Formats: sequence, C-alpha cells, structure tokens
Amino acid sequence: MAVLLGIDTGGTFTDAVLYDEGKGVLAKAKSLTTHHDLAIGVGGAVGAVLSQSDIAPARIALVSLSTTLATNAMVEGQGGRVGLVYIGFDAADAERPDLKAALNGDPVLLIAGGHDAMGQVRAPLDEAGLVEQARALAPGLTGFAVTGRFAVLDPSHEIAAREILRRETGLPVTCGHELSAKLDGPKRALTCVLNARLIHLLEALIAATEGRLAALGIAAPLMVVRGDGSLVAAEVAKAKPIETIFSGPAASAVGGAFLAGAPDALISDIGGTTTDVVVLRGARPRIDPAGALIGGFRTMVEAIAIRTCGLGGDSEVAIEQHGLDTSLKLGPRRAVPLSLLADSHADLVHSTLDRQLRADLPNDLFGRFALRLHPPLAELPALEAEVLARLEAGPMAADKLINNRRELNALQRLVNRRLAIMSALTPSDAAHQLGLHHAWDKPAAEKGLTLFARRRNAMGLPYADGAEDLARRIIETLTRRSAEFLLECALAEDGFREAGLSRHALAVAALDGHSGLVKIGLSLTAPVVGLGASAATYYGDIAGLVGAPSLVPEHAEVANAVGAVVGGVHVSAEVKVLQPVEGIFRVFTRSGTRDILDLGEALVHAEEAARIQAESDALTAGAATVETSVSVDEKKILAEGRELFVEALVTARASGRPRISA
Repeated sequence: MAVLLGIDTGGTFTDAVLYDEGKGVLAKAKSLTTHHDLAIGVGGAVGAVLSQSDIAPARIALVSLSTTLATNAMVEGQGGRVGLVYIGFDAADAERPDLKAALNGDPVLLIAGGHDAMGQVRAPLDEAGLVEQARALAPGLTGFAVTGRFAVLDPSHEIAAREILRRETGLPVTCGHELSAKLDGPKRALTCVLNARLIHLLEALIAATEGRLAALGIAAPLMVVRGDGSLVAAEVAKAKPIETIFSGPAASAVGGAFLAGAPDALISDIGGTTTDVVVLRGARPRIDPAGALIGGFRTMVEAIAIRTCGLGGDSEVAIEQHGLDTSLKLGPRRAVPLSLLADSHADLVHSTLDRQLRADLPNDLFGRFALRLHPPLAELPALEAEVLARLEAGPMAADKLINNRRELNALQRLVNRRLAIMSALTPSDAAHQLGLHHAWDKPAAEKGLTLFARRRNAMGLPYADGAEDLARRIIETLTRRSAEFLLECALAEDGFREAGLSRHALAVAALDGHSGLVKIGLSLTAPVVGLGASAATYYGDIAGLVGAPSLVPEHAEVANAVGAVVGGVHVSAEVKVLQPVEGIFRVFTRSGTRDILDLGEALVHAEEAARIQAESDALTAGAATVETSVSVDEKKILAEGRELFVEALVTARASGRPRISA
C-alpha cells in the first residue's frame, strides 16, 4: 500500500500526517505557521512526522496540501491590489454593489469589445486602449482580472486581453471564462477579481512547500485540495487559487467524516482565524449550488456548503459599546497571541507590557504589537511605506510605532493588504491563563489580560476584575458565540434563514437554560463533531449549550491533513447548445462554436465535446484514471401548440484517484 503525506497550512498551525492506505495514520505533527516564510512551518511539520516514523522520504508516493490562507484572506479583507479589465460592459455594470464592494477601490478598465447572447462579436476589442491603461496602472497592481461580456460563449476577447496584459506588464492575469461557464458577467467579474487578488498568496505557499519537500528528499507529486474537497495538481491550483477557498474547511469536512464515522452530523472545525461548519448527511457534505459564499461575497466557485464565521482561538479581543452596555467582541480579524509573540520576543513583549502596566491611564494601543509579514508586491503610498519600513528590524509596540491617527489608518491598510499583522489579546491567551493551554508564555498572557481588564466601560469603571475574571469572560464568550453559530447553521439548513435567529429572545432564553412557568429548550438532532487543536477543550461545553452529543474523534486535531490525502480528483465540464434561429443549433465548446441543423446530432456533438473536455481536465488535474458520466438538461417552451427548443446544458463529470509515484 502507498504512503501518502497530507499537509494543512492554517492561520496558526501547519499540520502534517503520514497516512498508509492499508494501516491508516502512521504519524502526525503540528508546527507553527510561519507567515514570513511558509517553508519553515511546512518543513517543521513534515520533518516531525518523518522523524516519528521509519518511513524513508523516497517512499512517499503523493503529497496533498490543504490551506485556509485564501479563506482567511477573504474573511479578513486581505489580498493584493488588482485591476479589473471589463470588456464590453459600461460604467453602470461596475457599480453593482457586490462587485464594487469586492473591488474596494481597485481600478476598473472599461474596454470596448465583447459578444452578444448568441456568441457574435458586438464590437472589436480595443487593444490600443487596453495597452495604454494597463501601462499606466501596472506599477501599483499585483495582477489583472479580465471579464468579457458573454465570454463563456466566446472567450476570444478575454484570451487576447490576457496575452496583451502579460506582454505589456508581466503581471498575473485571470480570465473569467477559466473560472466559470455560467452567465452573469458582474458575478463572474467579482469571482475573477477575488481570484486575481489571491494568486500571489497561493503561489508563495506552493513554492515554499515544493522547496521544503525537495530539501527533505520527497519527490512525490503535489496536489492541492479545492473547495469542494477534491484534489487538483499544484500547477493547476496556482492559476485558480479562488478554487481553494474553503480548501482547509473542505479537507476538514472530508477528514472529519472519515474519522468520525457519523453519517449525520454537524462538523465544526475551530481554527485560529475561523470556525467552519459543514452539515453531513449520509456521510457526505453537501455542495452549495449557489456558489461559495465567503467574506460576504457570493462567488461562482463550486464548493462544499460551508458556513464560516471569523471566530477562532486567535481572534482579536475588543470591547464593543452599545449605549451603556459594554460587551466583548471576538474577531473577525486574527491576531498573533501575546503569549505566542513572547515565546520568540520575550524581552520586547515583557518590557513593553511592564512599562504599560506602570502607566496611570489605560490606552487602546496598550497590549498591541505590529509585525511585518511580507514585502510589498507593488508600490505603496508614502505613509504606508514609511510605517512598514519601521517594522523591518522586527516587531514594535503599537504605542511606539504609531504617532497619530493618519499613521494608525496606514497601519490598518497594511494589515488589510497582509503586509503586516497585529499581535494582541486573544482567546488563546485566556486559555493559557485558565490552564487550558500550555504551549506558550503564560506570564505574557496574564500581563496582557491585566492591561485589557483596566480598560473602561461606558460607566467609566474597569471592564473586568483582573486577568482571571477577564480570561473567564473571554472563554465564556467564545463558547456562547460558537453555540450561537452552530444554532444559526442548523436553523439555516432546516430552511430558517432569517439573519440573527440565534439572538432571538426565545433562542437566548433557551441557551441561557431558562426554566420558569415555561421551560424553553433548543436541541440539535445530530451530534456535533468537533475538530481542531482546541476542539477537546471547548466542544463539550459548546455542544452542551445546543443540547447535542459531542464527538471529538481520534486525530481530530489534524483532520484537515487527513482529509487532504483521502480525497480524489473530481472535475466537470459544461457545453451549451442554443438555437439562434429556428432550425439551427449552435454548440459552444472550448475549441469554438459549431452550427448543426439537427438537434439530435447537436446534442451528440455536445456530449462528446463535454466528455473529452472533462476527461482532459481530470488528467491535467492529476487523475491517474478517469470515470466519466454525462447529463443533459434541455429547456423547451410550448408555442402555438408545439414544443420549441430553447437551450440545453450538457455536463460531463470526470473522477479518479490521483496519480502517485512508483
């Protein structure tokens, strides 16, 4: 039996598992994710599992990688700055609220061209205008997203624009037709923008992983987990990083289902940045037919139906004011726990926290540090460049780094672009204080908690009575918010999709255990499968709040890495057939269009083209052998007493196990 290596790079930890197809898990390990150089964390985890086993690196037949980096970047609003090349659209199309929010100020290049609903050219592509605008904007960008009107029918203008942009700027380019065959230009543009924004992140991860594997003597093929839980060759994943949205959660869902053996369950994976919930029915997670929803954006990416919230062990702790009421807010942004930063920068952290503890008045910048993550991929505005330059020597206390509101805003923008990250108080620090976690520097956590507890509430009083009291409140808040999120997910699955139902007065009373003249209760009918490094710490209490059994399977802390190696390659290809005029059936394939006079012949041609395309894509994605099925969805209308053909969508699905080295 083959030996496989599964790796998951998360926001906090990088996990590795050695898996024997006959014996199961042979070894598992965790290493801190090193954002400044991902290869270090990957090498630490992989080196640890190799040292635990007697497996020679040359025996590893396949390496499979899952990651939460794309998911976390979107949840936190991070990524590169891109230009949207919008071919054949007008300015109003770029003002669609969802697309405008996704662009977040990034430029739009409106270029003449595009096609009509039957695949005919509406206007020639304005190549000269594209060259002029691209040259002017390129110095401030990390890539381009290209979307043409009806390019899913004829992608020639997108392809021509891509070649021009690559030649003139040398930047990565994403085309919308490569990501989805579905209509809706603005939604495809949104998906394309998000993909372009993520390319450099996934390229860096894959390059780091490949480099470290080579250094360890591992020459096996490298696969990446997509958002639907399937596997794809690393080279293919580089061009379509948005398909790795939910890669980590999808791998966890597949691994959790495999490990738990529970056919019906809520799989809840708590990581450093997010909590991800998947409903398991009949031992299989459901695919979201509407496309992945992440960071508030509905994309055209096929993915497991996952609900994600920015709540994790490393969620930054803040105070929210609601009139005279003060409450704790956790996330959605991840921060480096103070106890973790102190593990590597003890002198800086302790001397800073001691100085701040001696201050007479609390300050919102106390207990916070800034760290440089990555060098900029494009030119920065002067103020942002200046703030980032101050971090070149290492982490700095925020109250020493920031001198005014403008600099604070500049730092915020650097964090949004994933060029810097904050270190601050997190639930992981609270867990250290309460003895639930022991890996890092507990005294640093206690000092950070003490500082935070001194902050004033709306009445001008200290927020908490010392470190222990605040730590308890943070863990209680994490537990309650997690239970509320599980309840929201379960209610939505049952068809109750109104936002905020878990905060309804009756739901609040149920979670509070109200029992008076009326006893109010809510309970789930399926067990909660807790995954993640801290699952055993929290999920007994979380499941108890929603009246469900808690199941934390063996290897739950590395379920994502297990899921990375037990999946397969699954791809689909679509071919559309339209009738531009009665009696002529136009088949749109990847290689071009063809008009056929007989519907039956047109459908046969479409089925064969879809099958060939799906099988080719599956082999390119890394499948060893392929099994293919084809389905046809015809749409007809009744007119003047007879049926008229409108369109047909032919879908081929190809599946197979990944190729492994001999």
